Amino acid sequence: MTGRFNEVTTYLVPAAAALGGCAVGLAVQRTVLAYLNRLAKRTAWKLDDVVVYALRGPIVAWFTLLGLYTAVELLQLPSSVERPLGKALLVLTILSVTWAVTRFTVEALRESATQGALPSVSLIANVAAAVIWVLGVLVALERIGISITPIITALGVGGLAVALALQDTLANLFAGLRVLAAGKIRSGDYIKLESGQEGYVQDITWAQTTLREMPNSLVIVPNSKLATAITVNYHLPETEQGFTVKVSVARGSDLAEVERVALEVARGVQNEVAGAVRGYEPVILFQGFGESSVDFVAVLRAARFDTRGGLIHEFIRRLDARFKAEGIEVPYPTRTVHLSRTGEGAPRG
Repeated sequence: MTGRFNEVTTYLVPAAAALGGCAVGLAVQRTVLAYLNRLAKRTAWKLDDVVVYALRGPIVAWFTLLGLYTAVELLQLPSSVERPLGKALLVLTILSVTWAVTRFTVEALRESATQGALPSVSLIANVAAAVIWVLGVLVALERIGISITPIITALGVGGLAVALALQDTLANLFAGLRVLAAGKIRSGDYIKLESGQEGYVQDITWAQTTLREMPNSLVIVPNSKLATAITVNYHLPETEQGFTVKVSVARGSDLAEVERVALEVARGVQNEVAGAVRGYEPVILFQGFGESSVDFVAVLRAARFDTRGGLIHEFIRRLDARFKAEGIEVPYPTRTVHLSRTGEGAPRG
């Protein structure tokens, strides 16, 4: 009876240690990390939120591995069994640390993107995560006694073959990195391609860039095409955008009065309508004569590209009302036809 009890105890205590480690990890995550998360949200510094986020998940794995280490020690297994188990636990520990570092790095990159320090794109996060995981696996292999030099050599030779087979994929990958390094196209920018597609840059992945058009549709552009296309970025060098509105008045109008009225309306739009740059002084510029008109443009300034439409709408609406009130005529298309009769008598039908 005593022997059976000792046998049960021999396996029960290590099992309790392994399960206890997992239970403690879950308890720490739900209590200590939850408390730290609440504290981090009260601070203006965002990196503490990133640390808490990175520990959520890996901390349970670490306590579980600690419990497994304890269980292996308590079992007093033969060295032929204990050694492989120790190496396996060491590999899992290294991989769990790699997991935590990856979560921290990716989240820190995303947080930097929201602060404007980096472009908010998946490509940077994916490349960083891939590099960290490769390093973590190599360290794990080295720690368990597997030489990584032949592996690196094999990867170099195999990488050459893969590069030849995936030329288009790699071209898009490096084109995306080149676009990001240049810093001329960023997530959230409104761009227009030479092919006519335009929209907000939603994301830049390893293969393609996604644009969201104003009707809320998506345009998928390969990175290699984007890197070589002539592109207009309406958010650089700044988001404010100057634009012109073409207007015509009838020949014979008092141009000084036209300029005064148009300038008053433009100032009202510039200082009263949402989306305009407050304090900007609009300009009225006469440009030429039409068939029955005098043409001019009003130069206004919008806070962003997508607010120009509302400002143009309001300017035209107010200007039309003022022109009617001031008696300023807008030209209508007219054409004078001169008929001549040659010879005597009317032409026969």
